[in-house]
Amino acid sequence: MTSPTDGRLSRRSLFTLTGGAVLAAGVAGAGPVQAAPAPGPAGPATVPATGMHVVTLGTAAGPAVRGPRAGIATAVVVDGDVYLVDCGLGVTRQVKNAGLTMDRLRGIFLTHLHSDHTSELPALLLYNWGPAVSGITQPLPIIGPGQARLPRGAAVHVQPATGGTRRLVADLLSSYAYDVNIRVFDEDRPPLEDLLLAREIDLPRGVHADPDRHPCPPMEPFEVYRDEHVRVLATLVDHPPVFPAFAFRFESAHGAVVLSGDTTEHPNTVRLAQDADVLVHEAIDLDYYLAQDLPEAYVQHLADSHTDLEGAGRVAAQAGVGALVLSHLGGIFTDADADRARAVFARTTVADDGQVFSVAG
Repeated sequence: MTSPTDGRLSRRSLFTLTGGAVLAAGVAGAGPVQAAPAPGPAGPATVPATGMHVVTLGTAAGPAVRGPRAGIATAVVVDGDVYLVDCGLGVTRQVKNAGLTMDRLRGIFLTHLHSDHTSELPALLLYNWGPAVSGITQPLPIIGPGQARLPRGAAVHVQPATGGTRRLVADLLSSYAYDVNIRVFDEDRPPLEDLLLAREIDLPRGVHADPDRHPCPPMEPFEVYRDEHVRVLATLVDHPPVFPAFAFRFESAHGAVVLSGDTTEHPNTVRLAQDADVLVHEAIDLDYYLAQDLPEAYVQHLADSHTDLEGAGRVAAQAGVGALVLSHLGGIFTDADADRARAVFARTTVADDGQVFSVAG
C-alpha cells in the first residue's frame, strides 16, 4: 500500500457545496458561509468521481427522533471510494440517496458505541452484501473502540458488562445467522463472516486512560488505518461517561477532513484538526433542551458530554481549519442557528442531510 501525498496540511483549499454555493476558506472575519439546500425528492446528491468529498448523510443527534433529520452518519469519499463514519438511523437509505454504492465501501469507522452511532450497522451490511445488490464482496474493515468500560458504580442490567467492536460484529452475525446462512446457500452470496474484519483501536503505548480518572488525557493523534487513498488518524475525545470515544482525521492527496465524534470542547480535537481543510464538529444548543420538560439527569448529560455552539467555533479557530461544518445537531435546526458559532469562527455552516462538501486541492 502506498502513502498518500505529503504536504497537504498547510494548504487552504477552495471548499464547495454541491448545489452551487461556495465556502471560501478566506481570512478571519469573512462573512457567514452560505449553505446550499440539501437534495430533495428530485434526486440524489451528486458526489464527483474524483477528489475528496464529505457527505453528511445524517446530521441528527439521538437516540430520539425530534424532526425529519436522519441519524448521525458521515461519508468521506476519496476518488470514488467510500469511508463511512458511524451508522445512525437511516444510513442505509441515505447512502442510496447519495448515489453511493457499497461495492466502493473501503471501511467503516465507529467513533463510540452509543446506539445512535451504531444502531443501523446491521441493516447497512445486510442490505449491501453481495454483487447482486452492488454490495460488499471484499473484506471490509470495521474499526472502532475496544473494550468499552462502564464507569465505577454503574449497575449492570445486561450481561456482559463490557463490549467492543469485535463483540458488536460477532453478535450481529450471530443474531442474523439464519438469514446469512440461507442467503449464502440460496443466493450464492459470499460468506458474510469472511468479509467483516472487526478491528479494535488500541491506544498508543504510554497513553494511560480509563473511564473514571483519565477518560481523555492529552495525546498526539495516531494512525488507525491506511490504504492507497487515505491515512486515518484518531484521538481520544471527551464524551463522559462513555469510554472510549474517538475523533478521526482523514488525510489524502486532496486535503484533510476531521470528524469530531461526540465530545465536549477539548484540546485533543484541536490538535487532531490542526490546519485541516474541513472540520465536521458536533454542536448543541442547550437552551432548547432547558426549555423542554426533560429529566434533569438527561439535560445534565447533554451539558457534560457535548459542545455548545461557541465551543465548536473556538475549536475551529484554534485549529486554524478552512471551514467548520456543524453536524450531530442538538436543538439546532437551520443555518441561522449557527450565528453564535459564527461570532467566534466566521466560516461556519449547519449541515443538512445529504449535503456534499468538496475539498478542491
